[in-house]
Amino acid sequence: MSQSVKQKVLIFIVAYNAEKTIVSVIDRIPRQLLNHFDLSLLIIDDCSKDNTQRVAFNHLKNGYWCPFMVMRNPENQGYGGNQKVGYHYAIENGFDAVVLLHGDGQYAPECLPVLLDPFANEEGHLGAVFGSRMLNRRDALEGGMPLYKFVGNQILTAMQNKLLGSQLSEFHTGYRVYSVKALQNIPFDLNTNDFHFDTEIIVQMFFSGARVVELPIPTYYGDEVCHVDGLKYAWDVTKASIKARLIRMGIFFDPKFSIQGEQASNYVSKFEFHSTHSVSFSQVPEKSVVLDLGCADGYLSERLYKEKGCTVFSVDMEAGRSVPGCSYQSCDLNNSLPDVPWEKLNVVVLLDVIEHLNNPELFLERLRDRLSGNDKVKIIVSSGNVCFFVTRIMMFIGQFNYGRRGILDITHTRLFTVGSLERLVRYAAYNVIDRSYIPAPYPLAIGLNSISIALVKINSLVAKIFPGLFAYQSLYVIKPRPSIKWLLSKATESVVLERE
Repeated sequence: MSQSVKQKVLIFIVAYNAEKTIVSVIDRIPRQLLNHFDLSLLIIDDCSKDNTQRVAFNHLKNGYWCPFMVMRNPENQGYGGNQKVGYHYAIENGFDAVVLLHGDGQYAPECLPVLLDPFANEEGHLGAVFGSRMLNRRDALEGGMPLYKFVGNQILTAMQNKLLGSQLSEFHTGYRVYSVKALQNIPFDLNTNDFHFDTEIIVQMFFSGARVVELPIPTYYGDEVCHVDGLKYAWDVTKASIKARLIRMGIFFDPKFSIQGEQASNYVSKFEFHSTHSVSFSQVPEKSVVLDLGCADGYLSERLYKEKGCTVFSVDMEAGRSVPGCSYQSCDLNNSLPDVPWEKLNVVVLLDVIEHLNNPELFLERLRDRLSGNDKVKIIVSSGNVCFFVTRIMMFIGQFNYGRRGILDITHTRLFTVGSLERLVRYAAYNVIDRSYIPAPYPLAIGLNSISIALVKINSLVAKIFPGLFAYQSLYVIKPRPSIKWLLSKATESVVLERE
């Protein structure tokens, strides 16, 4: 280890009924860490039934080699709840890193120099260092890990790696060092107070983009009392991992896993499969003048410009955005319409915009007024189908969860079915001239591969037969009927012409 400025490191010992082991854990912390870190010690007794706090304080009060604090929770917070208190202490007191150490002695304090070394020598998005007993699996068994725990650990870890796309050797180590900056970027306070807190915080680290490093540690099982119900823990871990996977796929929403730093590792273009983007692209003639309302990432606008030679006006709420080859402007469609040559437009694109508006009926009325007299324009409008079979199944089992994207995107203000979207545009005085029923975007969830493409094809087929149940989205090509105001003005003009 070598660094010019010593980082502030908090060694945080979680303790419950640990009066027999806590002194040994304290004494085994390597003093030479002071050569490399500005070190402090925090012990939080989680309302033990024994004298853990008193024993620890009495041992430290005569002079310890670094600053220390011994606390006791007024009520038992549980393993996860106790961690929350310690991590908030680390944040509020300006530490750079915090070590999680157990008061029962199961994890060797002597390994601290090794686990802290990456924090002394690395920069970037290092979120955590885990001490893994499974990088050298034989050592785990030789260290006294019961066979059933060894097997269970490996089965759960394999399942979690598969669900989360990770490659950890062990999800279930309790020996960890966290970057305090990384902790500040995740809502760990929303996590469970139970033992699967450790799984939830790993998911949050992954979703935030923080890097996790594993280093080998020895395994030690003594006569410490295990407070974990193994079957309950396995079930809780499995549920948390499945939920995280579904959230990543856009099916569920949970604020604890709603972290802005997460990005898909492999981008899949929506033009590569049957989607609203690919259908809309096929509906736009070459050399058209296009208004792309709610252009989002601008990929459709850019593709229409580059591949079909269209003149494209791109509109979204974000100011200062640039879409290559297109004329971009910021506009809040709830309040106004953009300044474009309405009389020259051939196509207006409204992909998944209607459901985000405060008053879709009023918007469609304003749009029709602006397009009145332009008999060559057509509008492409799409929205999610809230009666899609997956949503129906989830509601049947009592789950109605908003998410970061998809049919139940948390930013939606209105929800539509296949039928109610068509009724909306008809009542707003538009004629429906074409319909398309869009399958679920399986490639966005599981990648672009033979399985996802097969699912898209199957879903497309059944959606044509039973769109209300199997269409993930509905897409309509519509044309506005002339507004009453426009018809009246034309009728008035005819009177004037007749008089002349």
